[in-house]
Amino acid sequence: MTASQALAFYLFAVAAAGTPGPSNVMLTATGAIAGLLRGLPCLFGVVFGMGFMMFAVAAGLGGLVLDNPTVLGLLNWVGAAFLLWLAWKIATSDRGGASDDTRPVGFLAAAGFQWVNPKSWLVCASAVGTYLSAGAGSAIDQAVWFGLLFMAAALPTGFVWLAFGAGVQRLLTTDRALRVFNIAMGGLLAASVLLFVT
Repeated sequence: MTASQALAFYLFAVAAAGTPGPSNVMLTATGAIAGLLRGLPCLFGVVFGMGFMMFAVAAGLGGLVLDNPTVLGLLNWVGAAFLLWLAWKIATSDRGGASDDTRPVGFLAAAGFQWVNPKSWLVCASAVGTYLSAGAGSAIDQAVWFGLLFMAAALPTGFVWLAFGAGVQRLLTTDRALRVFNIAMGGLLAASVLLFVT
Protein backbone atom coordinates (compact mmCIF):
# COMPACT_ATOMS: atom_id res chain seq x y z
CA MET A 1 0.00 0.00 0.00
CA THR A 2 1.43 3.37 -0.99
CA ALA A 3 1.44 6.39 1.30
CA SER A 4 -1.24 8.11 -0.79
CA GLN A 5 -3.46 5.01 -0.67
CA ALA A 6 -2.98 4.78 3.10
CA LEU A 7 -3.81 8.48 3.52
CA ALA A 8 -6.93 8.16 1.38
CA PHE A 9 -8.13 5.16 3.38
CA TYR A 10 -7.30 6.86 6.69
CA LEU A 11 -9.35 9.94 5.76
CA PHE A 12 -12.24 7.67 4.80
CA ALA A 13 -11.88 5.83 8.13
CA VAL A 14 -11.91 9.09 10.13
CA ALA A 15 -15.12 10.14 8.40
CA ALA A 16 -16.71 6.71 8.80
CA ALA A 17 -15.71 6.28 12.45
CA GLY A 18 -16.49 9.85 13.44
CA THR A 19 -19.98 10.24 12.04
CA PRO A 20 -23.04 9.45 14.17
CA GLY A 21 -24.04 5.83 14.30
CA PRO A 22 -24.91 3.09 16.76
CA SER A 23 -21.37 2.70 18.15
CA ASN A 24 -20.95 6.43 18.74
CA VAL A 25 -24.36 6.68 20.42
CA MET A 26 -23.30 3.78 22.64
CA LEU A 27 -20.00 5.56 23.46
CA THR A 28 -21.79 8.82 24.27
CA ALA A 29 -24.30 7.07 26.52
CA THR A 30 -21.50 5.10 28.20
CA GLY A 31 -19.57 8.30 28.87
CA ALA A 32 -22.65 9.97 30.33
CA ILE A 33 -23.51 7.04 32.57
CA ALA A 34 -20.06 5.79 33.58
CA GLY A 35 -17.65 8.66 32.93
CA LEU A 36 -14.49 8.77 30.87
CA LEU A 37 -12.26 6.27 32.69
CA ARG A 38 -14.94 3.63 33.25
CA GLY A 39 -15.97 4.04 29.61
CA LEU A 40 -12.52 3.27 28.17
CA PRO A 41 -13.12 -0.50 27.89
CA CYS A 42 -16.15 0.26 25.71
CA LEU A 43 -14.05 2.57 23.53
CA PHE A 44 -11.26 0.00 23.17
CA GLY A 45 -13.84 -2.67 22.34
CA VAL A 46 -15.37 -0.55 19.58
CA VAL A 47 -11.92 0.26 18.16
CA PHE A 48 -10.64 -3.33 18.25
CA GLY A 49 -13.94 -4.84 17.08
CA MET A 50 -14.21 -2.52 14.11
CA GLY A 51 -10.54 -2.88 13.18
CA PHE A 52 -10.74 -6.67 13.33
CA MET A 53 -13.97 -6.65 11.33
CA MET A 54 -12.35 -4.43 8.68
CA PHE A 55 -9.47 -6.91 8.49
CA ALA A 56 -11.80 -9.92 8.25
CA VAL A 57 -13.99 -8.39 5.56
CA ALA A 58 -10.98 -7.34 3.49
CA ALA A 59 -9.41 -10.79 3.96
CA GLY A 60 -12.50 -12.49 2.53
CA LEU A 61 -14.98 -13.27 5.28
CA GLY A 62 -17.16 -10.36 4.24
CA GLY A 63 -17.57 -11.78 0.76
CA LEU A 64 -18.99 -15.00 2.19
CA VAL A 65 -21.51 -13.09 4.30
CA LEU A 66 -22.37 -10.40 1.78
CA ASP A 67 -22.82 -12.94 -1.05
CA ASN A 68 -25.25 -15.07 0.97
CA PRO A 69 -28.65 -13.28 1.20
CA THR A 70 -29.95 -15.61 3.92
CA VAL A 71 -26.97 -15.03 6.21
CA LEU A 72 -27.01 -11.30 5.48
CA GLY A 73 -30.74 -11.06 6.18
CA LEU A 74 -30.37 -12.98 9.42
CA LEU A 75 -27.45 -10.78 10.45
CA ASN A 76 -29.49 -7.66 9.72
CA TRP A 77 -32.42 -8.84 11.86
CA VAL A 78 -30.18 -10.03 14.71
CA GLY A 79 -28.39 -6.69 14.53
CA ALA A 80 -31.67 -4.77 14.59
CA ALA A 81 -32.91 -6.79 17.57
CA PHE A 82 -29.64 -6.22 19.44
CA LEU A 83 -29.69 -2.49 18.69
CA LEU A 84 -33.26 -2.22 19.97
CA TRP A 85 -32.32 -4.15 23.13
CA LEU A 86 -29.32 -1.88 23.66
CA ALA A 87 -31.50 1.20 23.03
CA TRP A 88 -33.89 -0.05 25.72
CA LYS A 89 -31.03 -0.65 28.18
CA ILE A 90 -29.69 2.87 27.55
CA ALA A 91 -33.11 4.52 27.80
CA THR A 92 -33.93 2.79 31.09
CA SER A 93 -30.53 3.04 32.80
CA ASP A 94 -29.98 5.16 35.89
CA ARG A 95 -27.12 6.33 38.10
CA GLY A 96 -27.06 3.58 40.73
CA GLY A 97 -23.68 1.91 40.32
CA ALA A 98 -24.70 -1.51 41.66
CA SER A 99 -27.43 -2.15 39.11
CA ASP A 100 -26.83 -4.23 35.98
CA ASP A 101 -28.47 -1.43 34.01
CA THR A 102 -25.71 1.02 34.90
CA ARG A 103 -22.69 -1.17 34.30
CA PRO A 104 -20.93 0.35 31.30
CA VAL A 105 -20.66 -1.67 28.12
CA GLY A 106 -17.40 -3.59 28.38
CA PHE A 107 -14.66 -4.46 25.92
CA LEU A 108 -16.04 -7.80 24.70
CA ALA A 109 -19.62 -6.56 24.32
CA ALA A 110 -18.50 -3.46 22.42
CA ALA A 111 -16.18 -5.50 20.17
CA GLY A 112 -18.86 -8.11 19.50
CA PHE A 113 -21.42 -5.39 18.87
CA GLN A 114 -19.58 -4.40 15.69
CA TRP A 115 -20.52 -7.73 14.11
CA VAL A 116 -24.25 -7.01 14.42
CA ASN A 117 -24.00 -3.27 13.78
CA PRO A 118 -25.37 -2.60 10.27
CA LYS A 119 -23.27 0.58 9.91
CA SER A 120 -20.11 -1.44 10.55
CA TRP A 121 -20.97 -3.86 7.74
CA LEU A 122 -21.77 -1.00 5.36
CA VAL A 123 -18.52 0.78 6.21
CA CYS A 124 -16.42 -2.38 5.80
CA ALA A 125 -18.08 -3.44 2.56
CA SER A 126 -17.80 0.01 1.00
CA ALA A 127 -14.20 0.41 2.18
CA VAL A 128 -13.10 -2.92 0.76
CA GLY A 129 -14.97 -2.30 -2.49
CA THR A 130 -13.41 1.12 -2.87
CA TYR A 131 -9.88 0.76 -1.51
CA LEU A 132 -8.83 -2.85 -2.13
CA SER A 133 -6.45 -2.65 -5.08
CA ALA A 134 -4.85 -5.35 -7.20
CA GLY A 135 -1.60 -3.38 -7.36
CA ALA A 136 -1.29 -2.64 -3.64
CA GLY A 137 -0.10 -6.02 -2.38
CA SER A 138 -1.83 -9.21 -1.33
CA ALA A 139 -5.36 -9.15 0.07
CA ILE A 140 -4.03 -10.19 3.48
CA ASP A 141 -1.41 -7.41 3.51
CA GLN A 142 -4.03 -4.85 2.56
CA ALA A 143 -6.47 -6.29 5.11
CA VAL A 144 -3.88 -5.83 7.87
CA TRP A 145 -3.33 -2.22 6.82
CA PHE A 146 -7.09 -1.57 6.61
CA GLY A 147 -7.59 -2.93 10.11
CA LEU A 148 -4.69 -0.99 11.63
CA LEU A 149 -5.56 2.26 9.88
CA PHE A 150 -9.19 1.96 10.89
CA MET A 151 -8.22 1.44 14.52
CA ALA A 152 -5.91 4.47 14.29
CA ALA A 153 -8.87 6.51 13.02
CA ALA A 154 -11.50 5.09 15.37
CA LEU A 155 -9.54 5.62 18.59
CA PRO A 156 -9.44 9.44 18.54
CA THR A 157 -12.90 9.86 16.97
CA GLY A 158 -14.49 7.41 19.40
CA PHE A 159 -12.70 9.14 22.28
CA VAL A 160 -14.39 12.39 21.28
CA TRP A 161 -17.83 10.75 21.53
CA LEU A 162 -16.97 9.15 24.87
CA ALA A 163 -15.58 12.44 26.22
CA PHE A 164 -18.67 14.27 24.98
CA GLY A 165 -20.83 11.87 26.96
CA ALA A 166 -18.61 12.27 30.01
CA GLY A 167 -18.85 16.07 29.63
CA VAL A 168 -22.60 15.87 29.40
CA GLN A 169 -22.53 13.83 32.61
CA ARG A 170 -21.57 17.01 34.49
CA LEU A 171 -24.76 18.67 33.26
CA LEU A 172 -26.91 15.73 34.29
CA THR A 173 -27.07 16.67 37.94
CA THR A 174 -30.62 15.45 38.57
CA ASP A 175 -32.16 12.06 38.02
CA ARG A 176 -34.74 13.67 35.73
CA ALA A 177 -32.06 15.23 33.49
CA LEU A 178 -30.23 11.89 33.28
CA ARG A 179 -33.49 10.09 32.47
CA VAL A 180 -34.28 12.56 29.65
CA PHE A 181 -30.75 12.20 28.25
CA ASN A 182 -30.86 8.40 28.39
CA ILE A 183 -34.26 8.31 26.71
CA ALA A 184 -32.93 10.62 23.97
CA MET A 185 -29.82 8.45 23.44
CA GLY A 186 -31.91 5.27 23.44
CA GLY A 187 -34.35 6.87 21.00
CA LEU A 188 -31.54 7.89 18.65
CA LEU A 189 -30.13 4.38 18.71
CA ALA A 190 -33.56 2.85 18.08
CA ALA A 191 -34.16 5.31 15.24
CA SER A 192 -30.89 4.25 13.62
CA VAL A 193 -32.39 0.77 13.21
CA LEU A 194 -34.95 2.22 10.78
CA LEU A 195 -32.14 3.28 8.45
CA PHE A 196 -31.01 -0.31 8.03
CA VAL A 197 -34.19 -2.39 8.07
CA THR A 198 -36.43 -0.29 5.84
